[in-house]
Amino acid sequence: MQNIVFDTAHKAIAVGSDHAGFAYKHAVIEWLVSKGFQVNDMGTYDESSVDYPDFAHPTAEIVATEAAAFGILFCGSANGVAITANKHQKIRAGLCWENDVARLVRRHNNANIICIPARFVALSLAQEMIENFMTTEFEGGRHALRVNKVGC
Repeated sequence: MQNIVFDTAHKAIAVGSDHAGFAYKHAVIEWLVSKGFQVNDMGTYDESSVDYPDFAHPTAEIVATEAAAFGILFCGSANGVAITANKHQKIRAGLCWENDVARLVRRHNNANIICIPARFVALSLAQEMIENFMTTEFEGGRHALRVNKVGC
């Protein structure tokens, strides 16, 4: 893996999901831990039907307070968790379905949470997108001007 642009040496990675994303969350946590990362599992903890905001909010909060380096959220479409996470002022959650999008949400939007649609991408692609997200730097410049206009 290339150089990680987030402070994962001192902070954990926050990972959350609803029931539709549970299997991917579980697999990704195991994968990240096998690579030496510390992970905060923000739930859900099984495949029982749950409400995605109950897990997206705590994941976003831990990232917003900078207790986690960044976040990963899974749900069926990833749209629900992205909408929820983006309600937090310091969060820029990007919905990703391919590697180029995962790179662009970092490079152009300085995203700090990647949201992945578990029902629409293969696990191997989800892992590739996470690697791209973790290793892509924010470009700044004209993009920083735009990102600074996002908050209300």
